[in-house]
Formats: sequence, structure tokens, C-alpha cells
Amino acid sequence: MDTHAQNFGFRNAFWLAVIVFLNKNLSYIVVDSSDDHFAYLTINPGSYEFGEVEDNAWTMVQKQRNQFVVNDRPFYVNGFNTYWLMMFAVDQSTRGKVGEAFRQASSVGLTVCRTWAFNDGQWRALQKSPSVYDEDVFKALDFVVSEAKKYRIRLILSLTNNWDAYGGKAQYVKWGKAAGLNLTSDDDFFTHPTIRSYYKAYVKALLNRVNTLTNITYKDDPTVFAWELMNEPRCVSDPSGDKLQAWIEEMAIYVKSIDRKHLVEIGLEGFYGPSTPNRVQFNPNTLAQQVGTDFIRNHQILGVDFASVHIYADSWISPEISDAHIPFVASWMQAHIEDADNVLGMPVVFGEFGVSAEDPGYNSSFRDTLISTVYTTLLNSAKKGGSGGGSLLWQVFPEGTGYMDDGYAIVLSKSPSTSNIVSLQSKRLATFNSLCSWKCRWGCKKKRPSERYLYRDDL
Repeated sequence: MDTHAQNFGFRNAFWLAVIVFLNKNLSYIVVDSSDDHFAYLTINPGSYEFGEVEDNAWTMVQKQRNQFVVNDRPFYVNGFNTYWLMMFAVDQSTRGKVGEAFRQASSVGLTVCRTWAFNDGQWRALQKSPSVYDEDVFKALDFVVSEAKKYRIRLILSLTNNWDAYGGKAQYVKWGKAAGLNLTSDDDFFTHPTIRSYYKAYVKALLNRVNTLTNITYKDDPTVFAWELMNEPRCVSDPSGDKLQAWIEEMAIYVKSIDRKHLVEIGLEGFYGPSTPNRVQFNPNTLAQQVGTDFIRNHQILGVDFASVHIYADSWISPEISDAHIPFVASWMQAHIEDADNVLGMPVVFGEFGVSAEDPGYNSSFRDTLISTVYTTLLNSAKKGGSGGGSLLWQVFPEGTGYMDDGYAIVLSKSPSTSNIVSLQSKRLATFNSLCSWKCRWGCKKKRPSERYLYRDDL
């Protein structure tokens, strides 16, 4: 055979091997019929993180420097909040809505759900009084976790609330007063040793619980993405931030003392505080730096694995929709991503974001613009190998649950434009995950894919 024919045959064999390799290892087909400048890949059902996955592939989310990984592969969060799942699971008449919520979310590629793993002293309370639990409600939480796994959705489980809803710190203080403690403020939750012991006892009970449906201990279950110490903690009685800082230091280490496998985050809104006077310019208002939280300082604590930030321009700037909202969202996110990149060295997740349909001037087009702004900012970070770890919509509801709507609910089946935006983001992130993994397989584990790999003209 002449040299030209040999070379031709070799090239054919080489490219055939590449196609077989990609098909076998990535199970992806390149498609892109959108006008978007990001190319994406269609995921074959049953591939990584989608569809039916063997239990031995369902492993913990971990952190490597400023990135999330699963099985040493990159993992970007495209998620949502539905806080009431446990409460609906208690009642057989509403339990089906839990699976419906996960099914609809999974259909557009959402991979993480943040929900309450607490109900302190309220109606259908999980914790009826300190260290006294309702087993039926605990079983309802077991059901939520088992349903999440069925739909390959991971959970961020919040452990209590700064606000009165579902008990929270106010209920803990009420318990303390009933026990004869001298307490003068709900912020005593953070400082009084007995109240702190109440919280620790609940954390210990939850993390060590064996799920009655899966037979897996919570602290060993990969379905749990992370533990959240508290929803939106604030300590307004101490603007210096010292009281809240001490509480976070104690509780983060306590959680890790029980469970070293899972990630831990605080649940902060992301306000800049006294430790960074040069950053308070990014806060939405002057009150934000007086509520006892301090984004940089709070996240420089042993045991905290990633940063948490919320985004509510309509609550923080003005309830009326205005031209100032979108620029604020972009600058707020960019400031926190830069801090996560350059100071904290950890991923940052925007754990709540949305806009209320009850706001004056609201329309669905504005909501779509806001969501697109969040998603684009995160993708820009991902392209650079940055710390933007993902986001979670506030909030996704299935049909027939409108009576729980606080104005922010998104019913995907009734919101086609929003659903399309969410689905496209899922495809983009899946593409990015796969491209990172592909490059890593060729021996560049410490490198992120260059930007050119993300554009359709270069695929």
C-alpha cells in the first residue's frame, strides 16, 4: 500500500476511534439550533446526573478549590427553592405534589432543590419542643429525600429560620423563656448557651437519623448537597457582627464534627459589613450593613465550604419595578463572584433570586430578563473557571399549589418562556460540565476549557 493510502487509512481509523470514545464516554450528540452563542450538547437519557443512574454513581457533591465536583467531574448548580415540601408530604392528600414538583423541575434540567428541613413548634411541627420530635413529620422528610433521589435532584437542607415562619429563632427563644431563662431578644438565640444546645440537639438528631424509606443515614446520603445553618441569619442587636460570627464558628464546626462528608453553608443574604468598608458600596441600602452580617468575614470560617447570597432587588431597592433593578443584580452578583474568586477561594451560590408578580409594574418579560441576567453572569464566571457555582430560583411550584404563593412562585407548565430559559441554562451547564470532563480526561485536570470550546463555530 502506498504512503498516501496508509495515511488516509490511519486518519480514518483515528477519527473513528475518537467518535467511538466520545460516544462511549460522554454519550453526547452535538446539536445547536438556537440563536444563542453558546453551543450545547443533547444529553442521552441515562448519562451523568440525568435519568436512571446506578446507586454507586450517586455520590457526594464535593468541593475542589472554588469549584463543585461529583466523581471528580465539575458540577454546576441550576436549581430552585420549594420550601414547603416536608409539610405537603405529611398529608396524604398533598403528598403527590412533592413528586410532581421534582418531576417538573427535572424535566427542564434543574438539579438542586433548597427546602426546609425544620418546623419548630408550629402546626405539624417536626420539633414539637426541644429534642421532642414528631415521627410522622420526620417520615415526611424521609419521603422528600427519597423522592428527590428518584428524580436525581440533590437537596440543600436548611436547619432553621431567622424569621418567624415555621418557628425559627423566635420559637427557640420562646422555649427558653418557658424553661425559665432570662431572655430579652430573639437574638439571644445566637448567644445563650442553652438555646445553642437546643439547636445542636436538633442538628445531631437530623444528621444521625436513618431514613425509614431508603435506610440511609442522612449524614451518609449523597442526595443531600449541603447543610444550611440558617435561612437568612441576621443579628440586628449587634451591628458589629461579633455575635453572629461566633455562632457561625461554633455551629459550622459542630455540623462538621458529626458529618465530615457533606458541604456546609451559612444561608446568608450576602450583605457586606464592617470588615470590608470598601465593599459596602455594593449593598442595596445603608440598612444592609447594620443587620449583623458580614459577607467576607462570615465566610472565612473553618467548616464553611461555599458562600451563599440572595438577590431581591424588589425588596431591597424598591417594590416597584424599575430600570435600576437589573444593573443592581448584575453588579451585586459580580462583586460576590470577584470576592469568592480573589478573597474567599470558594464557590458562591446565589441561593434565592426572583421577582414578585405582586410588584407594581411587574410583567413576565421582566422576570425573564432578571433570570437571564443571573444565568448569563454565572456562565461568564464558568467560562473563566471562576467561582460562580450556580443559582436557585425562588421559587418553583407545581400546579394546584397557588395558595402557597408569596408572589414569587413559578409554575413551569404555565410559564413557557421562563421554562425555556431554565431549560437552556441546564443544557449550557451540562455542556460545560462535559467539556471540562473531556479535557480533564486528556490529562489537564487543573485547567478549565478555553473559551473557544464553548462557541458553536469552534465545535
